[in-house]
This record gives sequence, structure tokens and C-alpha cells, in this order.
Amino acid sequence: MLPLENIKVLDLSRLAAGNMVSHMFADFGADVIKIEKPGQGDDLRNWQINDISHWWAVYSRNKRSLALNLKNNEGLNLLKELVKSADVFIENFIPGTLEKWGIGPKELIKLNKDIIILRISGWGQTGLYKDAPGFGSLVEGMSGFASMNGEEGKGPLLPPLALADMVAGLTGFGAILMAILVNKRDDIGGQVIDLSLFEPLFSILGPWAASYQISDQVPPRMGNRSNVAAPRGIYETKDNKFVSLSASMQSMWEKLAITIDGKELINDKRFKTNSDRMNNQDDLDDVISQFIKRYNRDDLLEIFSREGITVGPVLDISEIIKHPYVIDREILINHSHEELGNILMHQAFPRLSKTPGKVKTSAPTVGENTNDILKEIGITPSQIEQLRKKNIIS
Repeated sequence: MLPLENIKVLDLSRLAAGNMVSHMFADFGADVIKIEKPGQGDDLRNWQINDISHWWAVYSRNKRSLALNLKNNEGLNLLKELVKSADVFIENFIPGTLEKWGIGPKELIKLNKDIIILRISGWGQTGLYKDAPGFGSLVEGMSGFASMNGEEGKGPLLPPLALADMVAGLTGFGAILMAILVNKRDDIGGQVIDLSLFEPLFSILGPWAASYQISDQVPPRMGNRSNVAAPRGIYETKDNKFVSLSASMQSMWEKLAITIDGKELINDKRFKTNSDRMNNQDDLDDVISQFIKRYNRDDLLEIFSREGITVGPVLDISEIIKHPYVIDREILINHSHEELGNILMHQAFPRLSKTPGKVKTSAPTVGENTNDILKEIGITPSQIEQLRKKNIIS
């Protein structure tokens, strides 16, 4: 039995953050019902490559789809019936939308006193920005991430992925589990989780506010370098490949120095302490780069590995899927896909020793499970037919 098999999740969210939350629940056995717009579905379906909805295929596996028109009272009434037997309710509408529809948290908890309601938005349900657009790219800019990301002397960079959404999604998963556990322990009933995209991302950037308070300095962008320890960076090898190296501990630096140039480098006044190395990073990188450039990547990795130096290859996805580590640990699986036959995706994680997650079913088509889900709440086949004729379901 999977660990979350007794939990039912209603996911009304769109795009990445909410789907990441419910993706984690689904992989560990929860019955996740994606409530989607009839005929259109979740906007995540539109994130495609070569007309294949690869985002949807990966992050909506193990879920069921109910296509339900929530702009209709009959549709809202069906949603209310589903709420009565649900454990979790996920939404990421503009704050206040549920209240306008008459299904705000107060109404939901009246229907089900134990329901956990996760409300995802860019900036939170309260405060000056609660009504502002909240896409992840805006949050990645305003949180400070883009400001610290980029090459020295050049402009800020956004991440090439839905970083704010994914971090919020993992945070939301943990928050819901906490709310379920505290209700089980103290019988306090359901509660609302106000999850902004901003706060989780800001929290993982390190003690940035404290750093500014102490130094009164805004750290400059440093490319691949660290602003607290050296050496750390990405270096090109003889065969035009790259390695990632971090020797931030003094003992690791000394191993690296001996490997590069014997003990002379250890006693070089420019590099004796971490502070010295931080103040002379250009010189330090020149010394390291010159050594690394003498070797092909795999030969260099073998040399450094033998000496116990912390270095690894910089891989692109074509290399990752064939890498011995990825294959040996079975990080990727080939799961069935309607159009491709099979599609590569990550295995369920984290790895529980007794009750691991499992990829069981493929991502559903829009409304694929509508009939079954409605039958479970007592809707008859003839009623389902009438609902479909009125475009309340599909």
C-alpha cells in the first residue's frame, strides 16, 4: 500500500505550482482529481514540444481528470459534493475568486470540517500585492534571484525553468502534510494554507537580508563563483567539455593545490586562506584553468577522483539519460504515452524504504475520468448524460 492512498485531493490549479503539489501526492498513492475546464483543460497542457504536451505527461501522471464548468451553478454544486469526501483542495486563482463563486474557505469548511485548503498565488492572499499578477517570472525577478544570477558585470538573468513554481510546489506538498498531521494529532479541523510563490523562493536564496544588514553591500553577480568561498566554478577541459569544481573547505583546497602544483601553491600568499583566495579569484581561476585545460574531461575526472577532489562533469540532457549513475539508480523510467508509445520521466521521489512511490497510470486526457468520478458521488448515468448535453461536464 502506498503511503497516501487514503487521501483524496481536488486540484483546481493551473500550470506548474499546483500541479507539482498534486504530482507529489499522486506519486505516493493519493487519489488526485484534476478539475479542468471542459474542452480546454489545464493550461499546462499547452507547454509543448513538437506538439507533445510533455509537461502534462510528466507532472499529471497518476492523476484523474474531471472536466467541469465552474462558471455554472450546477457545476459548482457538483464541486461541493466532491468537497464533502475530499481531504485536500488546491487552487491558484486570483485571490478572492473562490469567494466570488460562493465557495471560499468558510463555505468549504462548512461542507467538510477537516478539509485542507492550499491557496497558491504570486504574492499571497493578503498585502499590497495580493491582486497583482503573480507569474513565476515576476517573482523570480522581484525575489532577488535574478539580481544575484548572471555573469559579473552583466545584467540579471531569469532561470530557464519554472523555478518559483516548482519550489512553491514542493513547499506546498510539505505544508499540506503538516496540516493533515496536526489535525490528526489535535483534532483542530481543516485550515487554509496561504502559499505565495515569493516566500519559498526567497527563503532558499540564503541569508541575503542578514548579509545586507551586516555589510550594507549588495553582492555583485559572480557568474559561477561563490560569494563566500573559493575556488568554486565551472572550467573548460581540453576536449571543450566542462567540469564543476568546488574546493571551498581548506582541506579540499590543499588537496587541489598539491595536485596542481605541489605544496608551493599552498604557501602562495595569494591563496593561503579562504579570504586570500576570495580576494584573488582571477589569479586563482587562471591557475586552475591552465591545469584543467591540459586534460580531456574524463581523464581529468579520473585524476581528481583519485586524489579525492570534489569535481564533477557538467552534463547536458543527452549525456544525463545515458550516465551510469542515472541508469544504475534508475532515476529515469520509460512510461507509456498515447502518442509516443513511451516517454522518459523521473522516477517517484523521495525514496521511502518501505512504502516507495510508484508511477502507475499515464496523464489523463481532458475529462477522461469524468463519468467514473461523478458516479462515485451518486450521479446516475442519465444525469451524467444531461450534464454533458448542457456543457457542464465533458
